[in-house]
Amino acid sequence: MCLAVPGKVVSIDQRADPLTGLIDFGGVQKQACLEYLPDVQVGEYVIVHVGFALQRLDEESARASLGLFEQLGLLEEEFGDAWEQAARQENGSDVR
Repeated sequence: MCLAVPGKVVSIDQRADPLTGLIDFGGVQKQACLEYLPDVQVGEYVIVHVGFALQRLDEESARASLGLFEQLGLLEEEFGDAWEQAARQENGSDVR
């Protein structure tokens, strides 16, 4: 399943082409394209689908959605276990 997941913009790489940023999805951080939201700011929440930030979202709605996704097990389904992924990356065995 491919979800549109809310996340918080942690950093923005203004030099990247296309514009990208680091997005925090409840503890899992991933890069996403920010070209559709070029004026987004660090600290704002966005909805990300297949690696693209598509829309801004208020913090309350983002947190509520992340909580619901977590309860339903959808975050783990979408991102896997963050600690397991970190261990695989550290060992050089992350094949995703």
